[in-house]
Amino acid sequence: MDGGRSIIMKKLIDYTKILRSKNAGPLFITFDLMFDSREKMDYVMNNLKPCMIAKAYDVLESDISIIKYEVVNSIKITFPRKNVSGSFLDDDIYGCQQHVPLSNIEV
Repeated sequence: MDGGRSIIMKKLIDYTKILRSKNAGPLFITFDLMFDSREKMDYVMNNLKPCMIAKAYDVLESDISIIKYEVVNSIKITFPRKNVSGSFLDDDIYGCQQHVPLSNIEV
């Protein structure tokens, strides 16, 4: 509670127009976050912290790269895959099913 008001957190997916994951080569996974306004993109960029992503994916915070592309209201997030794409332990060869933990982060 904040002065009698409750703060309602939204999930990251609620701010994005498109949120998707894919391979960035066989060793990295990348996420594209696309927004329909600069305000939403700036809000997410200011409130989404590498530690939140690291916790959601059980990766090192220092391995997370977050890049803002202002000209197209987008953010790209990249970090190493736990298993090489196509390896025996890999359960998502294209990396296209990895966006759900990111989409559920509250910002």
